[in-house]
Amino acid sequence: MKRIVIVGAGLAGHRAAHTLRRQGFEGELVLVGDEPHAPYDRPPLSKQLLSGSVEPESVFLPGPEIDCELLLGEGATGLDPEAGVVYLRDRPLSYDGLIIATGRRARHWSDLPPFSGFHTLRGIDDSRALRQAVRPGLRTVIVGAGFIGCEVAATLRGLGVEQVTVIDIAPHPMPVMGPEVGARARALHERHGVVMRMATSIAGFDGSERVEAVVLADGERIPADLVLLALGSLPNSEWLEGSGLELLRGNVVCDEYCFAPGVEQVAVVGDLAAYPHPLSDTPVCIEHWSNARDMGALAASNLLAASDERKPFLAVPTFWSDQYDVKIKSAGLLSVADRRTVLEDDPEHGALVVEAHRGETLVGAIAFNRNRTIIDYTRQLTAALTASTAA
Repeated sequence: MKRIVIVGAGLAGHRAAHTLRRQGFEGELVLVGDEPHAPYDRPPLSKQLLSGSVEPESVFLPGPEIDCELLLGEGATGLDPEAGVVYLRDRPLSYDGLIIATGRRARHWSDLPPFSGFHTLRGIDDSRALRQAVRPGLRTVIVGAGFIGCEVAATLRGLGVEQVTVIDIAPHPMPVMGPEVGARARALHERHGVVMRMATSIAGFDGSERVEAVVLADGERIPADLVLLALGSLPNSEWLEGSGLELLRGNVVCDEYCFAPGVEQVAVVGDLAAYPHPLSDTPVCIEHWSNARDMGALAASNLLAASDERKPFLAVPTFWSDQYDVKIKSAGLLSVADRRTVLEDDPEHGALVVEAHRGETLVGAIAFNRNRTIIDYTRQLTAALTASTAA
């Protein structure tokens, strides 16, 4: 291959570029990103960068040591896999190998009124804007009690923001973790002064030039000077419509080797990749930092390898979240679990261990302040996954 193009300059694309060079690819390497920024790390955006405990420069990923052409602020607009061409906003770009790593964007509220005071948090500019807007006396409402919403709530309380309300239609925070973890997470936030309005739907927003209140479905008004919309994400795959690549709810389907079926030399990695997993009956899409890192590296290796030397993607998904003095970690595929069992519950020391099973099969684990425990579970799940695929 003479030229490999990576579309998407996040962690997955960045790791793919480094892997290609480390494994001896000497041709042209082009990394395309729709943001004007060089590749950066996203986990600090809702925590350390938002709190001001780190400088913006520290979140950028290492890059000067690789020979790579960066095309930043030039999002892809189309793909013709038969011709081997990615279309940018102003020109076509041919390739011999392609890695799709365009990730996801924040989901927006439909019909949002034209008030100031609304924020989302997906990119570095979002984090900077939110940090500039925050002050202690601000009445803040976070719509969405997923990981981003909960992390931002914890960060804002640490910054001295006195009134923080989290609203979600789900019955408990971080619903993918299950009700046992959700109950503990809710108690954690309420202990730190956050008002949690769970199982609550929103009718709309009031205001004039700025947002002034969140209106609940029953008519109650929650005063708000700032509203963070933490509504989850959508895959950045519109540019692939009409390309012939298979899309599953907007995610790009790939095989166990990270390749898009039916096309030549096109790999898919990171948050928008829908790939087969031995524990799931349908393709899974994992939006975790470790998944993007590992998938980007493996896809790059497979792109350079002979077809009979490619390795399947079998990494155990892992995740962590820092909220107050609690480090929440998980391992495995929690979405397929049909039951969860609490093995340790020690609120005094902030400790919790929960196993997730599907039938009799261990599919995951969640731990609060038990780092060694989750490492052991990751090893156990990895060994079981390797054994099942080798059988």
